[in-house]
Amino acid sequence: MVITSVIKQKNNPEMLRISIDGEYAFSMPEDEYYRLNLYEEKELTQLEIDTIREEAVIKLAKRNGIRLLAVRDRSEQEVRDRLLQKGFDADVTESAILQLKSMGYVNDSLFARKFVSDRLKLKPMSKKALAIELQKKGIEQDLISEVLDECELDELSIAHRLAKKKYGKYDLNDPKIQRKVYSFLAYRGYSQNIAQKVLEKMKL
Repeated sequence: MVITSVIKQKNNPEMLRISIDGEYAFSMPEDEYYRLNLYEEKELTQLEIDTIREEAVIKLAKRNGIRLLAVRDRSEQEVRDRLLQKGFDADVTESAILQLKSMGYVNDSLFARKFVSDRLKLKPMSKKALAIELQKKGIEQDLISEVLDECELDELSIAHRLAKKKYGKYDLNDPKIQRKVYSFLAYRGYSQNIAQKVLEKMKL
């Protein structure tokens, strides 16, 4: 088997698309390509191809995943998306993620629980808003429901605190201010019923 073409990826020039015997085989970083002394017309055995893919490409994707997770916590889907953006093939990305999961680096259950805990401390919001945030990060619905069911969240108290901080100095009998409070809380995922109770408390 022979390397028949090497083309830089359009979306990531640092990654090369390698074709063997006229068919696309895999993508790999340019520096790894040269480090392994690869070049067009070079002959490779199936074992060498498998080794390159396993030892160079998947291992590198895994290292990239670990670096991403060192910067901040990420969900499985976020790691997957970033590796694909970096130019790794889908099958290479999945292999790397499986290894990261087995090593404990990727764990959506822990991620979701930490995410909810941090959000409630730093940026309180409704369960509905939290669910939307988690959905955007690729967390499965069953896990979202499980995590939020475990969460002891007094939505009325949180909504009241947020609204009071924002509109506590205003005249709450003014219909315009009331509409602003409704919109403010609705944007954060609180129901009309919660907003009504908040207004009643703020008028006391």
